[in-house]
Amino acid sequence: MSATLRSENAGQEDRRRVTAFDVARLAGVSRSTVSRSFTAGAPVSPEKRERILAVAERLGYRPNALAAGLNSRSSNLVAVVTGSLANHYDTVVTGQLVERLSRIGKWAVLVAGSSSDPGSREILEVLGYPLEAMVVRAGSVDAETASKCLKLNVPLVVSGRIVDIEGVDSLGCDNVAGARIAVEEMLRTGRRRIGYIGGEPALVSEQERCAGFRSALAEAGMQPVAMEWSDFTFEGGFASASRMLARPERPDALFCCNDAMAIGALNAARDVLGLPVPEELAIIGFDDIDMASWACFNLTTVRNPIDRTVDEIMRLVVSRLAEPARRSEMVSLTPALVRRGTH
Repeated sequence: MSATLRSENAGQEDRRRVTAFDVARLAGVSRSTVSRSFTAGAPVSPEKRERILAVAERLGYRPNALAAGLNSRSSNLVAVVTGSLANHYDTVVTGQLVERLSRIGKWAVLVAGSSSDPGSREILEVLGYPLEAMVVRAGSVDAETASKCLKLNVPLVVSGRIVDIEGVDSLGCDNVAGARIAVEEMLRTGRRRIGYIGGEPALVSEQERCAGFRSALAEAGMQPVAMEWSDFTFEGGFASASRMLARPERPDALFCCNDAMAIGALNAARDVLGLPVPEELAIIGFDDIDMASWACFNLTTVRNPIDRTVDEIMRLVVSRLAEPARRSEMVSLTPALVRRGTH
């Protein structure tokens, strides 16, 4: 079979990607001439460029943007490293971030782990790509891992927690203050048997929210009536609330460390156990995901601002790319109570 026929039938008989060498062979030019034909302003005669582009169209050839990025030192790749996307809050933040990156011509390389806490392994693996920057969502970034990113000139933004590492930008919600706001609201409305449903204990966000919860109760001279730790899921909140509400000393209020667990707790209390909410049980969540405002839940919660989080991540990425040597920024986002129907 001739080279021409083989090229024309590539889609049927040869499923490999058509390359610049295939175009060059059929157009009777060099591989570098094909590359220049797809580069604006490169020196190629109009006639030759037209012939090459016609052959490329006929074969279904598209330039390898990753290879082009390697050659130009501008890949437009930004890694977004996140934990398990079972957490609705992280899913929304990640989706908005990917969309916002695309608006400025950047391609997101999404790395989603199996746990809620992406760590050094995921970060180091994605460094094999020619990245322009990396965003780590709520991960545990140590100084050694950060140093490896910076040695490769990959700017690093950590979202979901504040880290004090030179050259690394970070932002996070003031989780301690957010938990205190929830407890103070429960105390203000006369709740005295307050329970706590936390997330994965190893996560910084959980540790901070738990610390805020404990300190607010301690200042009021009180102790939690019950505490359980789960996994930030609806199912985890449902199971924890079911056990706590079956205790002889049943809580009259529950603070849940995210909205998914709070909605699970609400379902267990109202729809399974038949407890009136908020008359006999108040429930406050954390994050203010879209679902919290649905009429069927109408969840009182602490807002961890999603739009502001994405805005700040984008600002930090763009600023760092424009000025690589600038000083690190640590941005603390202020939480706010959103009163709805469960308190």
